[in-house]
Amino acid sequence: MSILTTQETSNSSTSMTSTFLLVGLPGLEAAPSLWTIPLITVYLLSALGNGTILWIIALEPTLHRPMYFFLFLLSVSDVGLTTVLMPTLLGLAFADTHAVPASACLLQMFFVHVFSVMESSVLLAMAFDRALAICRPLHYPALLTNGVISKIGMAIAFRCLSLHLPLPFLLAHMPYCRPQVLTHSYCLHPDMARLACPGAWGAIYSLVVVLSAMALDPLLIFFSYGLIGRVLQGVGSTEDRWKAGQTCAAHLSAVLLFYIPMILLALIDRFKLPLPQPAHTLLSYVHFLLPPLINPVLYSVKMKEIREKILKRVLPRKVGCAQ
Repeated sequence: MSILTTQETSNSSTSMTSTFLLVGLPGLEAAPSLWTIPLITVYLLSALGNGTILWIIALEPTLHRPMYFFLFLLSVSDVGLTTVLMPTLLGLAFADTHAVPASACLLQMFFVHVFSVMESSVLLAMAFDRALAICRPLHYPALLTNGVISKIGMAIAFRCLSLHLPLPFLLAHMPYCRPQVLTHSYCLHPDMARLACPGAWGAIYSLVVVLSAMALDPLLIFFSYGLIGRVLQGVGSTEDRWKAGQTCAAHLSAVLLFYIPMILLALIDRFKLPLPQPAHTLLSYVHFLLPPLINPVLYSVKMKEIREKILKRVLPRKVGCAQ
């Protein structure tokens, strides 16, 4: 199937048509079923891992603390992100379905970016939490009260919705001068906005949204870890520094896993680097699908309290042994 050929006649179109056309994984268009099993496996493992994190935090009163509340929100964003990506990915894998109704594409775009910004916001909140716990340990309980945590949670929700709620309406009414062929297997607003006619101000709003969240958040996160690193240098012994650093290891790994593919994609697009399209597409899959898969493993392995609570709930108790 040649997507570009089917759309060559629509070059002069100035309004949104009823469908967008998605591009599958380059090189596997002829055999889409080859990546059906990996996609389903990634989704099920992500759902199982993040579901376990949600379950254990909800059930264990000892985990009802700021750090674990943010981890709970991170798992919610991971589950949401993989869930909204799967319809188009599995449609391509099972039925080689490239055409997606414009309304469905706009809806997927909205939720993909809501959950992406939610994940970025939660990672920023977690960095703030760790910086406060290490840099101001005596003031930490008084500063991060339940009321403050609730306000942070509401601020994250407001930020996600307010940033992206206008986008579907703007994109639906923008004039389009290019074939409505997207470059990914899912709908993203920068990908859709680039098809708009030159001068469409909705594309400028899309750029502002990206910069206000996905560019600002990593700068603030790395600034927080700079403060943490400076404090850890003054900690008395190597053992104390190691213990303090361990509390941040899982979170820093999650931050790098989420932002590095995104930054690489931005650099490739900005400087027009000659990266083969299959590598570009795979990098976008890594950005969206790998963090939800790996984050539960990172936090289960790196955070002793989470690991112990999961083992306590999952492993059968030995009869006659003291608990």
